[in-house]
Amino acid sequence: MTELIIKNACVFDPMQNIHGDIMDIAIRDGRVVESVRNSADVIDAEGFLTLPGGIDSHSHVCGTKVNFGRYMSPEDMRAGRTARRGKMHVTSGYYVPTTYGNSYRYSAMGYTTVLEGAMAPLEARHTHEEFTATPHQDMLANTLFDGNWSIMEAVAKKDEQRAAAIVAWTLAAVKGFAIKLTNPGGTEAWGWGEDITGIRDTVPNFNVTPADIITTMMKANELLRLPHSVHIHCNNLGRPGNFRTTLETFDLVPDLNPNRQTLYATHVQFHAYGGTTWRDINSKASEIAQAVNAKPQIVMDMGQIMFGRTMTMTADGPMEFNLHCLHHNKWSNHDVELETGSGIIPVLYSKKSLVNCVMWAIGLELALFTKNPYQCLLATDNPNGAPFVKYPEIIGLLMSKRYRDEEFSTLHEGTEQRTSIAAIDREMDWNEIAIMTRAGQAKALGIALQGKGHLMPGAEADVAIYPIKCREVDPATEYRKVVEGFQKTRYTIKRGRVVARDGDVIVEGANSTFWVNPSVPDEHNMAHDKEFVKKFEEYYTVQMGNYPVQDVYLPRGRCIGTEADL
Repeated sequence: MTELIIKNACVFDPMQNIHGDIMDIAIRDGRVVESVRNSADVIDAEGFLTLPGGIDSHSHVCGTKVNFGRYMSPEDMRAGRTARRGKMHVTSGYYVPTTYGNSYRYSAMGYTTVLEGAMAPLEARHTHEEFTATPHQDMLANTLFDGNWSIMEAVAKKDEQRAAAIVAWTLAAVKGFAIKLTNPGGTEAWGWGEDITGIRDTVPNFNVTPADIITTMMKANELLRLPHSVHIHCNNLGRPGNFRTTLETFDLVPDLNPNRQTLYATHVQFHAYGGTTWRDINSKASEIAQAVNAKPQIVMDMGQIMFGRTMTMTADGPMEFNLHCLHHNKWSNHDVELETGSGIIPVLYSKKSLVNCVMWAIGLELALFTKNPYQCLLATDNPNGAPFVKYPEIIGLLMSKRYRDEEFSTLHEGTEQRTSIAAIDREMDWNEIAIMTRAGQAKALGIALQGKGHLMPGAEADVAIYPIKCREVDPATEYRKVVEGFQKTRYTIKRGRVVARDGDVIVEGANSTFWVNPSVPDEHNMAHDKEFVKKFEEYYTVQMGNYPVQDVYLPRGRCIGTEADL
């Protein structure tokens, strides 16, 4: 039995309505408990800000496209080198670091759980191998179904139960966590030399529309009783005027689950553009936020961009090709057989670019216009909008108008006419930041019951203690203390064990991978479905028996079982 008590912690735990109380946190064998013995180890938090471990609900840190991003940026591999020190491995890279680099930097910032935003099912082994090499965070994988042939055939037949059965078989086979739709139908259409410009366009050869795919998959998701909702990257990412597509997508969303949202819309900054061309692009964050405010069935994340160089990567292959034509920079494209695709290009977000300045403002506007912080979560779509190490700066910008004004004064002079950011007075408080970085993510991902995002008795003892005297620091004026404080915890505690102290990782990691195994009646088991099996025989380059990911790829896998309503 191991016991630890954190004394004198200034705790913000939104799920328990604890707002800055000075209290002790008792931990036994990796779980929060009511009390421990007097012989327990003691950490004195000295009244510092103490939060549940951070959760990143949309990040790209593992898998084939991330690794190809590393291949494409040898200059980045020279940027973030650190030598082996103590328990820490050698690392390199800044915006696409090595797996250990990602893990150590998240730990230094108090993050203990990360969702990989997009895993191609056929390439799941690679993702899980890199999860194992990201040792200090519990990992989860969104699983791509946006261009899945079997899914689109089920959608065309309006057979929601068959779509659910295909999802159930696939999630169990590849050890995935949730349904991800990236530009639904769009990458498949592009593979045939076509394009999708709206949710009512028809995907070639399948006679379905993105709206059909989204609607069917939301219903299939609930038939399987999955913890998370459908997680969508809307159609038309990065195109002026695309806010209409986003609003049309939001109009599709019914109320299917009383405990969480029905749709999680990711990196919405990239989907909130007005105008008709890059010459007249403007912010439509207000319209998007109004739609979200009116519909609690939707949760989004910011997709904030920050200025500097980074790498963009997504399963949205056609979007990356368009971006390549715009930037004339390196580009790679990838097709994943009957499932999905991807594209990668490096970008530089510059304050000299009016378009980039408008993008910067839109992300912040989305958060500041959204009334309920549980409905707009903090993320950069790492590394697409910016590396996740920029989160402390974003927190500072959300908590201080003075900081925003200082930054705004350095932007392109045309930004004020295209956005509303300069007129927004709202400044977020500690509780709202705690929601946007942990409680909201746990609720949206459906992992609060797994002990994530809170510090109730029985919760996983994931705790971040930041060197910020939150009762003394005024974030509105002392925002630099806020930014510095969130960059490096005094202690990051993972499952009751101190893993990082003052920015240094001090132990070997022992993460877990959460995955979902929906139980379906035997008549819906796709392993016995002749049509489904035939797809492997005729089109896949692997045999069906070799497709599932073996348990050895998840040395600490944690299966969440569900009973499907089929």
